[in-house]
Parts: sequence; structure tokens; C-alpha cells
Amino acid sequence: MVSSIRTFSPVTLQAARILGSSIRLARRERRWTAQSLAERIGVSPPTLLRIEKGDPSVGLGVAFEAANILGVPLFDQDLSSRSLEEIRLDNRLALFPKSVRKTRIDNDF
Repeated sequence: MVSSIRTFSPVTLQAARILGSSIRLARRERRWTAQSLAERIGVSPPTLLRIEKGDPSVGLGVAFEAANILGVPLFDQDLSSRSLEEIRLDNRLALFPKSVRKTRIDNDF
């Protein structure tokens, strides 16, 4: 069996660390334990600690849920602004064909 190691760009790693630190700070400001927050988001404490350390392999939804519960802003906090942005993006995506031809992608960073 061949082990594949996923690599992430420096920008992705930095964004994950920033989000993780923001989550850790908000949790500590509320004086919540890692155990308490982990239970609220439905994960184990080690998974929460991976989020807080900025591990980019943790599920995006889990990290977003932790941020949401703690009030860490991800996007515009105004519901109507987020809804308008979602509609704007959907409208732009509707301009593209349903399927895209396969092309070679250069991943060399």
C-alpha cells in the first residue's frame, strides 16, 4: 500500500492557523474547557485541539461549527449580506456550463 501525504500551500496553512488561533482565543475568553467545546460541536477533545493548532486536514464543517458556536466571524455577520453574496455567486456560477472539459492543472507552487 502506498501512503499518500497531502501537502498544503503556505497560504492554506496560514489561514488554518489563523482560524485555529481565533477559535482557541474565543474559547479561552469564554473560559470554556476544550472538553466542553468539543462536546458542543460533537467531536473529541483531540480533534478540537487539532483545529486550534490549525491542522488543515480537519473537516471544514467541524472547524466552521466551532467558530460559529464561539462567535468567531467567518464571513459578513449580517444574514442579508451573506444571503446576497450567496445569490451573487450562484448567479455567476449559472453562467458556466454544467460540465467542464478535463484540463491539465499545474500544481507546482
